[in-house]
Amino acid sequence: MNATVLKFGGSSFQHPEDFGRVARHLAERLAAGEDKIVAVVSAMSGTTDNLKSVMLGVNKQVKPSNLDAALATGEMLSACLLEAAVSRQGIPVMSLNGYSLGICTNSSFGRASIESVDPDSIIAALKENDIVIATGGQAINQSGRLTFLGRNSSDLTAVVIASMLGERSCEIYSDVPGVYTADPYLVPGARLIPKIGYGTIARMSRYGAKVLHHRAVEHAENYSVTIACKSLTSDGVVSGTIVTGHDNAPSVTLARDAAVLSCGNLAERNKLRVLLDQEDVSAICTEDNRGAGLCILSDVDFALRIVALAGNRAVSVGSRTAVTELDSSTLRIYLEDDYTRAICRAREIHERIYPGTDDEPVASRTAKQRSAHSSLLIGTNDAPKNSQ
Repeated sequence: MNATVLKFGGSSFQHPEDFGRVARHLAERLAAGEDKIVAVVSAMSGTTDNLKSVMLGVNKQVKPSNLDAALATGEMLSACLLEAAVSRQGIPVMSLNGYSLGICTNSSFGRASIESVDPDSIIAALKENDIVIATGGQAINQSGRLTFLGRNSSDLTAVVIASMLGERSCEIYSDVPGVYTADPYLVPGARLIPKIGYGTIARMSRYGAKVLHHRAVEHAENYSVTIACKSLTSDGVVSGTIVTGHDNAPSVTLARDAAVLSCGNLAERNKLRVLLDQEDVSAICTEDNRGAGLCILSDVDFALRIVALAGNRAVSVGSRTAVTELDSSTLRIYLEDDYTRAICRAREIHERIYPGTDDEPVASRTAKQRSAHSSLLIGTNDAPKNSQ
């Protein structure tokens, strides 16, 4: 069965009316000749953080399985709203969540790994409907409990579904039309990269770039799925970057909330690094006047949970901003305590790599926004205080 797989990030749903805008785009795609469509959705911007804040307000030691189930409701709401908007267009549609997507994982709650897939439920839904809405970032384990694939992992869901259905491409829609040489919101003159290799963008993601999830890119490479990065604007679709092959492009990434683990000695640091490597978490060794340490730039929540389970009380955790210069032969990381200084350093590095771009216009200079409607389910201002 031929099906086009599209993923819409949280920035696509800033306002309730945005679900109608996306629904109209899907209707136009069908009218233009698409056979079937699977639309993978993220939670509205800010929803996941709101849900996590409320859960931790109830219990700071909330069980990971309990937290995963709560966070999944953000994507479920988006799927229900988009299903309603598509139905209003008179199109046969249904939504599927983690319980019925046919994706099974291990029980590493917080960032579960996919163990098996079964496309039967999605194929059955597509036979009865022109459009299927799928919740991103969630699956179930062998016991049938909801699991969370990690922050920003709706990309992974979309690529997995494309591979499940035998499709060779997947479209990812976000607030920028593609992959840039730096964050276009922060670095003037950041250049759009028309074509980039799987390995290059996966590396950028592991070091702080947010445009694509690194595990999604790695899965796409393993199953030969081409990723097309796009943006849905009021003027239509803007196509930016194709992810395939081995093309390289120098870049600068900035991770504001990098976790820096300060270890008592080198032996303890090396022990922790082996532990994190076993869980496929990238940890970079650091040594400065603060002593031996590890810097974690992605999958931070999951990594800190692993460290906590290791039970080493000699490890202290701090937060710094990491600026990373990346090229095929270069990897330099600069840790900054001051976010403004980190942005300046990122701009300086980018100007050195791409001279004369500092005054070029960028895709958007407006700061990223959280949806004002991200707390449709809950009011975070009224979150209960922890009584433990």
